Amino acid sequence: MAASVGTTPGGTTPAGMTPAGTTPESEKDTEFQEREKILCPDFLSVAQITEMLAEDVDGVQQKLEKFLNFRNLQTCLKEASLLDYYVSGFLWARGMDFSIIQYSKFMTLLDMLLHNLRTLHMSLEDSIKWLREVMAEIGPSHSQKNEEWNIFDVKQANAVVDYLKISLFQHYKLYEFLFFSAREETVIGTEK
Repeated sequence: MAASVGTTPGGTTPAGMTPAGTTPESEKDTEFQEREKILCPDFLSVAQITEMLAEDVDGVQQKLEKFLNFRNLQTCLKEASLLDYYVSGFLWARGMDFSIIQYSKFMTLLDMLLHNLRTLHMSLEDSIKWLREVMAEIGPSHSQKNEEWNIFDVKQANAVVDYLKISLFQHYKLYEFLFFSAREETVIGTEK
């Protein structure tokens, strides 16, 4: 660690410890870039969200079906369940009267939680911890310096967590089953 000394109109500021070769400004840039990565890239584009906002329930379902490239809804339990998860989330967010950026981050949050379960095999406890960390980053902050990074206010952040409790966390074992259990095709009849 190297000490850096800054100047102010009234003179020199005390030396502060910064990583060797960095300045306080570059540290702020790094922190900003790290915060920008939270829930990026977005699950749905602004254009896709805007398109779906103009649709009724069936239209939202059809658009998401197209965006997610689901083709076997009638025969694939996994696709049907995932479509229901995303449609329900989008319609819930519509009821919250979110801004476009809030829609985007909320839908990305829904997707990342499933991604963590599907690819990282995250337990329910780990998913809740992850959600807490993410909400601390994009949710309300008590310090004024991070105000531009806040996506949700306190009421909205609490509502998002409450929604996730009833939509995903309450049914977590079912989603684990959906992703990790081998399903056999059952013959219900025979053709003659």
